[in-house]
Amino acid sequence: MSHPLFGIPDERFFFTVPRKGLITKAEIRVLSLSKLDLRPGQTLWDIGAGSGSVGIEAARLMPDLTVVAIEKDREDFDCLMKNIETFGVTDRFHPIHGKAPEDLPESPKPDRVFIGGSGGRMAPLLDRAKAVLPPGGVIVLNLATFENTAEALTWANASGIEPDISHVQIGRGKLLVGLHRIDALNPVWIMTLTLPGGTAEDGTP
Repeated sequence: MSHPLFGIPDERFFFTVPRKGLITKAEIRVLSLSKLDLRPGQTLWDIGAGSGSVGIEAARLMPDLTVVAIEKDREDFDCLMKNIETFGVTDRFHPIHGKAPEDLPESPKPDRVFIGGSGGRMAPLLDRAKAVLPPGGVIVLNLATFENTAEALTWANASGIEPDISHVQIGRGKLLVGLHRIDALNPVWIMTLTLPGGTAEDGTP
């Protein structure tokens, strides 16, 4: 089966249902990938990868992109492994069954970091990302709770980084008794943190 290059439908991925349903929805995924501003040959860390949908779509979009994806839950990690195989990106994917930040590798160091799940460890994850990213490196977070959003904002303020924030509410059409209605998905904050430094050549401010 051929897959769309951008905005892969959620149902094409394996993910845990109904226990958690850990997948970044297609509309949020597209916006998050645009905020990551990926370039050929870079390395992306996908933290709290769940089903791996963000890292997998990024690998299919960007030539020579290396993805390091870490997920602590066994069932979700099994789905991640199935998806890596299904979408044919095994050669550029480094899946890790473990906890972040302690099980993240020393290399390859990332150029971009996506945080889809923090496991209640937002500040340590952001500290690690800041420590290993190059000047002008980009962190994109998907946040679904006030608490995580507040913690990320506090960290950004303490680090002297002005966050770019989008609050996204998506509704999808659904057929109901021959009529169409809109089903709302859970709202998400997309927060982008760009580290100081960088040049026009590497695509950062």
